[in-house]
Amino acid sequence: DVADAPGAGALVLKGGAVSFRGVGFSHAGRSRSIKDVDIDIEAGSFVGVCGPSGAGKSTILRLLFRFYDPETGAVAIDGQDLTGVTQESLRDALGLVPQDVVLFNDTLRANVAYGKPDATEVEIIEALERAQLGEFLRRLPDGLDTKVGERGLKLSGGEKQRVGVARTIIKNPAVLVLDEATSALDSQTEKEVQGALAEASRGRTTISVAHRLSTIAEADRIFVMDEGEIAEVGTHEALLKLGGIYAGMWKRQSETGEGRSGEAQTAG
Repeated sequence: DVADAPGAGALVLKGGAVSFRGVGFSHAGRSRSIKDVDIDIEAGSFVGVCGPSGAGKSTILRLLFRFYDPETGAVAIDGQDLTGVTQESLRDALGLVPQDVVLFNDTLRANVAYGKPDATEVEIIEALERAQLGEFLRRLPDGLDTKVGERGLKLSGGEKQRVGVARTIIKNPAVLVLDEATSALDSQTEKEVQGALAEASRGRTTISVAHRLSTIAEADRIFVMDEGEIAEVGTHEALLKLGGIYAGMWKRQSETGEGRSGEAQTAG
């Protein structure tokens, strides 16, 4: 249902700052999904978004990608209201690593180049190296021409995620979105993928929607959502001291082992 406005121009990037101003939106047949959301994300910063299930985290991402337009308020990148720019230019500026990376039954080369169809072989190899798949690539008899199988079934979960990271690196977006990018992985594989994600986020605005709080413990700022609103904002340490929603989630995850890798990072 979303259409470009008459005379919409291309998004002009100046660093990739993202803002939500008084944003409200409700999905059809539901009570309000989010309301009065104010978020300011500085260009080049790394922020986390977390909260209980149904808090509105996914709605925030859908509005950023402009799958919907807000009912109230405005979403902007570098001060430009997204309703006034072309969808093509907006999505060119955004990169996504989802929880389940979709790979095609094609070669490794084709799957990485999906992020930049005219990429050279050197660029593809460099993206794989940066995604910490260089050693994996060198072990493959067919190299870049290796078939990955339907939905990447010939790859492990961690390898699949890193191919998704390589695809995003080669696209070189101004804004990188990590949507529960490691939540389906075991803790050891998650650590390996985290290194690739850290490389992908270097030098660009990064928004990480996370279930595992350990993945956002090092964020510049964390936005905690609850019942469609921003309930808490701060660094990991500040939110723990606050003793609110975030601190409660961290405590529960630490007790079950999900937060331990984050505790080690914070201690470091």
